[in-house]
Amino acid sequence: MTDRRSFLRTLAGATGAAALSVGCASRPTASRIVDTHTHFYDPTRSQGVPWPSKGSFLDRPVLPPDWQRVAAPHGIRETVVVEASPWPEDNDWILRLADKHPCIVGFIGNLRPAEATFPDHLRRLGAHPLFRGIRIPASKLSANLADPIFSRHLGLLADRGLAVDINGLSDFPGAVRLARDFPSLRIVVDHVGNVRDPQAPDLAWREGMHRLGAEPNVFCKLSGLVEPVKTPHGEAPTNVAYYRPTLDHVTASFGPTRVFYGSNWPVSDKGARYADVFGLVADYYTDRTTEDRERFFWRNSLDAYRWVTRSA
Repeated sequence: MTDRRSFLRTLAGATGAAALSVGCASRPTASRIVDTHTHFYDPTRSQGVPWPSKGSFLDRPVLPPDWQRVAAPHGIRETVVVEASPWPEDNDWILRLADKHPCIVGFIGNLRPAEATFPDHLRRLGAHPLFRGIRIPASKLSANLADPIFSRHLGLLADRGLAVDINGLSDFPGAVRLARDFPSLRIVVDHVGNVRDPQAPDLAWREGMHRLGAEPNVFCKLSGLVEPVKTPHGEAPTNVAYYRPTLDHVTASFGPTRVFYGSNWPVSDKGARYADVFGLVADYYTDRTTEDRERFFWRNSLDAYRWVTRSA
């Protein structure tokens, strides 16, 4: 009996260690997890920051060690940073930050393709191996694509093998046209297409996401799930069942090879703690195959961004 108890204790310890090694002791995740959507900034700089706004709940220095404190307990050690500042020089600030912090494996910058200075900025930033593309707003995508300068500059991104994130998706026809006009350009839909109600997504969102999922060069990031939820106390539900209608539709539309994880931290703090944001997608993928989990937690984002492996 004593030997049997010793064996069971040893087995339990080994099983717990194995679970922890893949990120979370209570859920199977993957051999590697990359958070593909974080924001870093420092309002205490002499020039300040254009985002976030002064006095908001985000108005504090947010730097890689701050993210590591909330992510590391879940086995998450690598991130792709997405720039929210419209100042071109802040792209350089993030890349200098990345040089000091190996946890940053990629950077999606913020540049305006309609501006004449775009090629010069792209040439300079693109020389850095961690610069993996840019994020553009979706609100005027159809109108912008009619601008030959805008289209020509997006072609420069495709030629360099870089990606484009679409933020605030409100122009589904424009996003579909972008995918078809530039079939070699890898496109990432941020924040599950900005669904307004993740518990009951509307018809326009469902149809738009289905159309985008039919384009083979479009990926979808499972970020921004908790932020749109309106609750009396400002805390989003942390039960995955609440979000399942949205998650099911996205995974059905894009398939197992073009969906991946992003937290949108620290903006996600508006809805839930980092542990809960990660827990939602970890719970959703618990019953999936090992291959599906590997793809969701890092391989799909590698296909989309071609981020750089570093010693985090």
